[in-house]
Amino acid sequence: MQPIATAFERIANMFRENPERGRHTAISRTRIDEGLTCHIEEGHWKLVADLSDKAGGARQGPTPGVLGRAALGSCIAIGYVLEAARAGVPVSSVEVEVQADYDDGALFGVSDSPPGYTDVRYEVSVCSDAPEQDLQRVAEAADERSPFVDVFSRGQEMHSSLRVVRPS
Repeated sequence: MQPIATAFERIANMFRENPERGRHTAISRTRIDEGLTCHIEEGHWKLVADLSDKAGGARQGPTPGVLGRAALGSCIAIGYVLEAARAGVPVSSVEVEVQADYDDGALFGVSDSPPGYTDVRYEVSVCSDAPEQDLQRVAEAADERSPFVDVFSRGQEMHSSLRVVRPS
């Protein structure tokens, strides 16, 4: 945990000294050339998302919903480990279970439900010998600082534009 705590503090100090270094715009590109299979690139990462064959997809990758829940769960798990390391609280492992309620009928235009989640819950299991009050402080700080807990719980500004490209 010490290398994690050292890295955390080094980066936190860098952002304290120069807050602009912490502000970024992430750009992810997704392309569909055939069917519903999405080829996603961000930096050197390449991912695939798709729908099941029952929904017209080819099952070439997890659905966008799986990726979204995985983003939330992994962000929470990493946050707990980072915060535990920063606080000097020993943690052997962290497991996050994300549960999300939704109505797929909305995606297909046959339901009055919202197309997104109607309820999201997560349960964090922490393996540690540390006192429960220390772990509770870690949990509260990690949840408060989690980018994806924030994304899932707070409405954001959303802007879109359409650019039409004609086939050559």
